Amino acid sequence: MILLENNSKASNLKTQILLNYSNKETARAVLRAICPDNFKTPRDLLVNSTCEGGTVATTIELESNMPRLIATIDDILSCASVAEKTVAIIKKFK
Repeated sequence: MILLENNSKASNLKTQILLNYSNKETARAVLRAICPDNFKTPRDLLVNSTCEGGTVATTIELESNMPRLIATIDDILSCASVAEKTVAIIKKFK
């Protein structure tokens, strides 16, 4: 689920991505895959990801720049997808 909020007073964009998994191990693997985005961002971009149970929640905040927001969402979802596929392959060999 992706929620988008536009705070027109401050010209800021804020969105939250919620990814739900059947177990916390998969959720943690996805969190580790997307966590580098929490630290390596431009000054006007804030990304924070957390994991609680089987849910990974990522909040993205930035100054009004829709193309960058879309690119950031795409990057996070791509990393999550790779982590999901990797976990599925590993489970097949266990």
